[in-house]
Amino acid sequence: MNKPLLLSTNNKGKLKEYRDILAPKGYLIYCPSDLGIEIEVEETGKTFRENSLLKAQALSEYVNIPVIADDSGLCIDALDDFPGLYSARYASSLGGYPSAYEDLNKKLQGKDRKAHFHCCICLLEKDKKPLYFEGDCPGEILSEPKGSNGFGYDPIFFSTELNKAFGEASEQEKDAVSHRAKAIAKLSIYLCL
Repeated sequence: MNKPLLLSTNNKGKLKEYRDILAPKGYLIYCPSDLGIEIEVEETGKTFRENSLLKAQALSEYVNIPVIADDSGLCIDALDDFPGLYSARYASSLGGYPSAYEDLNKKLQGKDRKAHFHCCICLLEKDKKPLYFEGDCPGEILSEPKGSNGFGYDPIFFSTELNKAFGEASEQEKDAVSHRAKAIAKLSIYLCL
């Protein structure tokens, strides 16, 4: 029997990633638009955990099924984990990811380029404390974009596990090592207990 979960995103790529991992384990993953829910959550948290909880709480008001929400970002060591929580907003404020690549490259001149992607998933079930599942993907920032796969910062993120840029990696390769895949795998283990 399929167990329902509501995922706090209408992003098709993210939805596919969750469904690929959780559907074979008997979970039916809905997104807000599947249920006719239109909601915009302001991410006012100071941590990935706080933002994932804000998103989960907002959706849990509408349904009686468990809600999962995640927050993720690119954290660059030499920039005190910037852009981190603000990864998408930072790119948007500069007019898109290509401008963000250029700006980050300037900020990193002469600095260590070590970085990681971080993902925090919040699982919120009625009358239970929120649970968190986190994943990291280590790498470094390239001085210029490589490949055209993926999205966001993928073309400038060199994955040390894959030994190539995420922009050059196939969907399957990226899914095997991504921060979100690692966090979803931990969530999956918990859900199957």
